[in-house]
Amino acid sequence: MGNQNVFIIAEAGINHNGDLQLARKLVDAAVEAGADAVKFQTFKAEEVVTPGAERAQYQKDNMPEKDESQLEMIKRLELSYAQFRELYAYCRQKGIIFLSSPFDQESIDFLAELGVPYFKIPSGEITNYPFLRRIAGKKRPVILSTGMATLGEVEGALQVLREAGAKDITLLHCTTNYPALPEEVNLRAMLTMKQAFALPVGYSDHTMGIAVPIAAAALGAEVIEKHLTLDRNLPGPDHRSSLEPGEFKEMVAAIRQVEKSLGDGIKRPAPGELAVMPAARRSLVATRDIAAGEIITESCLTAKRPGTGIPPNFWDVVVGRQARRDIASGSILSWDMI
Repeated sequence: MGNQNVFIIAEAGINHNGDLQLARKLVDAAVEAGADAVKFQTFKAEEVVTPGAERAQYQKDNMPEKDESQLEMIKRLELSYAQFRELYAYCRQKGIIFLSSPFDQESIDFLAELGVPYFKIPSGEITNYPFLRRIAGKKRPVILSTGMATLGEVEGALQVLREAGAKDITLLHCTTNYPALPEEVNLRAMLTMKQAFALPVGYSDHTMGIAVPIAAAALGAEVIEKHLTLDRNLPGPDHRSSLEPGEFKEMVAAIRQVEKSLGDGIKRPAPGELAVMPAARRSLVATRDIAAGEIITESCLTAKRPGTGIPPNFWDVVVGRQARRDIASGSILSWDMI
């Protein structure tokens, strides 16, 4: 993404339950939590799924009371283009980046016209080459989720995107299950993609809690995406695996701490350590009186705190030298003494 800081996306997704006012409240929650962007999902339900398609198992698990097809479910969760224009304007008013994942060709065109700064490609579309070409043709930076994909499928998608004109691409590691089990996350795969493709990487999280996205940030994720809901008890397929506003804010704060702690990788004393060094380190100290002109031997020396004199790593340099003047027992040695 080209940012020094982790780019944090609050995935509002379809957690608005088809209600524009609820969508606005999700924007407010994302702003309050300190997210960089809030992301929705833009689609025409009939263009995405066939009438007879069943819901995914996690959708059935999260909404066992509903006996409906996938089409019926997502139709209830669809917002109109006019409503997305209102949300885009509301995000600008609130000072947060509006993003939305398209799920059909027409929605790609709409979001490009609306002015999204990035195209976020959902994991399920990674093998949908016509879809990828349409997005690449918009010449916007691309964030590609890679849930359910093999490394070869990621490579194939990248080739299609690049051949169609995409240049700025970030890969998001993802485990597409709601919720995802920590033992199935395999965060090291994010690093594998970074090494294999020499591209910025991030992580789209579907686990419960905030530990895994924080770990991803510590491993070098440049983008973190996490679902946000106003209430996990609301009806809908994604609420139960989402963070509530207070939790999301806690995650953002923790990630900001992590990114500060990563540093530049140069091993050197931190500024705060410099004041501690004299008290914690040791100096060469005379174990007995040493007369001027006397050869200093090992039996003359020990190492004690504070570290204000000759450091003990110069032990072998000092042994065998002459004392320049009388040195009293217990004295901390300095270079002008020898």
